[in-house]
Amino acid sequence: MLTGDKQKFYGLLFGIAFSTLLITQQLTIFVNLIERGASGVYNVPTADVWVMDEVSRTTDVNFPMPATALDKVRGVAGVEWAVPHLRANASVRTQEGDLEGVGIVGVDDATLIGLPKNMIEGDINVLAQPDSVIIDDVGVTNLFENGQSPIGERLELNDQRAVIRGIGDSIPSFTSQVVLYTKYSQALRYVPGTRNRMTFVLVGASDGVSPDELTKRISEQTGLRARTRDEFAQDGVDFIIENTGIPVNFGITVVLGFIVGVAIVGLTFSLFIRDNIKQFGALKAIGVTNRKIAGMVAVQAGMVGMIGYGLGVLGTVGFISAFSGVPQFKGFYIPWQVPLVSFAAMVLIIALTGWVALRGVMKTEPAAVFR
Repeated sequence: MLTGDKQKFYGLLFGIAFSTLLITQQLTIFVNLIERGASGVYNVPTADVWVMDEVSRTTDVNFPMPATALDKVRGVAGVEWAVPHLRANASVRTQEGDLEGVGIVGVDDATLIGLPKNMIEGDINVLAQPDSVIIDDVGVTNLFENGQSPIGERLELNDQRAVIRGIGDSIPSFTSQVVLYTKYSQALRYVPGTRNRMTFVLVGASDGVSPDELTKRISEQTGLRARTRDEFAQDGVDFIIENTGIPVNFGITVVLGFIVGVAIVGLTFSLFIRDNIKQFGALKAIGVTNRKIAGMVAVQAGMVGMIGYGLGVLGTVGFISAFSGVPQFKGFYIPWQVPLVSFAAMVLIIALTGWVALRGVMKTEPAAVFR
């Protein structure tokens, strides 16, 4: 019955596969996008604790602190080291005269804590040279076309010269903005501003002191806001969820994918049952019970569901792999929870459509085969 009518069989597979693909792909993009809100934290793997002004919320939504905050933090017991960290926005003018908004990250002059863990080209020590900056790899594609090497290129930042001497391997920000890394003292020249300039203090915990305990000490003794690495990363994710329409938009798409799956599979499955109603009547005539027939329909629906689900997940894997080279999709992955969610949606689609189609079979009289 299931494969006898090729058109209906392939229609069932397409409905399940398309619905699974839409749900899995959209949830995957949603999760990866909101995780970009924590990219600024993940790009600094050495910091155990982030200290900031009380009103600061994320790495991008911050309020500068006075320089004396650094000494306050260093005076807290359990602090192994503490270094200044600056994050600000600026406009850069290229040699071609183009204007581009960039993010400036100032790292500690002595230790260079605050740089990405890996470098694609160059070495972190290039910042020892005058007017040096390191550009992130996504920024290279935004500022330079046709594979042009940025090494040695000069930029103009607020009437100051900046020379690109390295490319960092960093996680893109939520907006995929160009990011330039430089020394803290140099960043102060690139981003003139108010009297208070330091946006964060990066802290390393001493041996035997947990980051959670250290954040409490810093908050109590300095009056500043201290967050562990994981807490501050989650703050960035929560900020995107609470202040953008991304969850609603992706949620609508996922719901539409579910509705389309129910509509296509339900209609096709109902036609499949109706066309085979005589066969079901014949089975009843020879003594097959309704329970046994329900089991047959369940097996048919389960087979279609599993094949369609597998095709949909494979389609999502192919999509992520195909776009892995696009800078905006850098680092995208499929969280293990997403296939489970799409599997639950597929089971629900099969259960709903199978139950509706099965009602017609249960009402079929054995004598229908002789009419």
